[in-house]
Amino acid sequence: MLVRERMSRNPNTISADAPMEEALKRMRENSFRHLPVVDKSGQLVGIVSETDLLYASPTSAASLSMYEMQYLLSRLTVGQVMTKDVITVAEDTPVEDAASIMTDHKIGGLPVLRDGEIIGIITETDLFKLFLELLGARKQGVRLTLLVPHVKGTLSKITTAIAQQGGNIVSLGTFLGEDPTNLMVAIKVSDVPKDTLVNALKPFIVGLLDAREI
Repeated sequence: MLVRERMSRNPNTISADAPMEEALKRMRENSFRHLPVVDKSGQLVGIVSETDLLYASPTSAASLSMYEMQYLLSRLTVGQVMTKDVITVAEDTPVEDAASIMTDHKIGGLPVLRDGEIIGIITETDLFKLFLELLGARKQGVRLTLLVPHVKGTLSKITTAIAQQGGNIVSLGTFLGEDPTNLMVAIKVSDVPKDTLVNALKPFIVGLLDAREI
């Protein structure tokens, strides 16, 4: 899956000379937390987040009265608080690479560029939605968390056993196990009772960590 399949297209943007209060108002009215900043030609020059705006303050703030502080805050512009060295991605970047970039750099959003022009933005919210889909969170079924041997062919045995019981695999994800010899598998299956499913899979697993109907 690529970034272009999950990004928000034609994102809201703002100019660097816009008042900081305007940026915050737009974020709250439209329920987003990142605004790409563009110049008059539409080229990306920065990005501002809700956190940047909420924690912005004049450099001389310690010596100011409350009223002076409010006045100076009202005069702050987006360009004074934005991040100028923006990390971006291309639309054909794999979503897992985008997630790695956000995690490594501790950022919540990545503008998406095509030939230097901003065409979208992908944020942590987009990735959370994808995570929900991968785990089948909004679909009903029996959800099992299994510890399985890290051995070639194990997943094939598990899926075959489910098919033999007439089950339909709604979602399946693999994660790091307790050590290099095993994997954690989260799987959701419909059309098979929980106890029947657990008994069918017992020969192929190290342990059952969780089982529930949701």
